Amino acid sequence: MSEQRVALVTGAGTGIGKACALALSRAGFAVALTGRRRDRLEAVAAECKGDAHVVESDVSDPDSVERLFRSVSERFDRLDVLFNNAGGGAPPKPLEDLAVEEWRRVVDVNLSGAFYCTQQAFRMMKAQEPMGGRIINNGSISAHVPRPWSAPYTASKHAVTGLTRSTSLDGRPYNIVCSQIDIGNALTEMTARMGDGVPQADGSIRPEPTMDVEHVAQAVVQIARLPLESNVQFMTIMASKMPYIGRG
Repeated sequence: MSEQRVALVTGAGTGIGKACALALSRAGFAVALTGRRRDRLEAVAAECKGDAHVVESDVSDPDSVERLFRSVSERFDRLDVLFNNAGGGAPPKPLEDLAVEEWRRVVDVNLSGAFYCTQQAFRMMKAQEPMGGRIINNGSISAHVPRPWSAPYTASKHAVTGLTRSTSLDGRPYNIVCSQIDIGNALTEMTARMGDGVPQADGSIRPEPTMDVEHVAQAVVQIARLPLESNVQFMTIMASKMPYIGRG
C-alpha cells in the first residue's frame, strides 16, 4: 500500500475547491478532483504537482456519489481527507418569491451532497488500514448569520454545522474526525461581484472587502495535515474588514 495520503475535494473545478486542491497537491497529497465539469477538473489536474485523479460527478445524486467513491477506492485504495466543498445558492430574492425547485436545488447540493459524501467516506475510512480519516466541511459565514434574501443557502449552511457535529460524534469510535471551516469573502469568481456592491441588512448596497483565496487553501492544508489525535473543530477565516463582526 502506498504511504502517500489521499484527499478528495468536491467542487474542485473552480474557486475555493480549485485553490484547496492545488494547495493539497503542493503539500504532498494525491488528490481526487470531482465536480460537474470535466473540462475544468482536467485543467486543475494539469496544474497539480503530483497524482491527480479526475471524476466527473454530481454530489446531489447519491448514485453518482457512490460511483465517485468507488473510483477513488479503485485508484488509491484509501481516503485520508474529504473536503466537502461543493455548494451553491439561489438567486437573491424575497423568501416568499422563491420557487420550491430553487430551495431544493440548494439543499440537495449543500446539505444532502455533503451527507452523501460523508456517508461514503465513513464506509471507506472504517474499512481501510489504518482505520480513520478526516472530513472537512465548508460551512461559510452563513452558518452563523444570514445575508438578505439568502434563506436556502443560510438554512443549508446552518444544517451543515449540525452534520459536522454529528459526524464528529459518530466518527469517534473509528478514528474519523470532522472539522468545519467557515469562510467569509474569499475572492473567487463567485464573490468578484462584491466589489460592485451587495445588499446589506439595512437595505443599502455597498461594496465589501475580500481576501486572497490562497489564505483559505492554506488553512485547509493546515487542518488536513493534523494527526488524527487532534482536530480543529470549527475555524472561521474571513476578510478582516468585511461586515460580519458588529454588523447586527
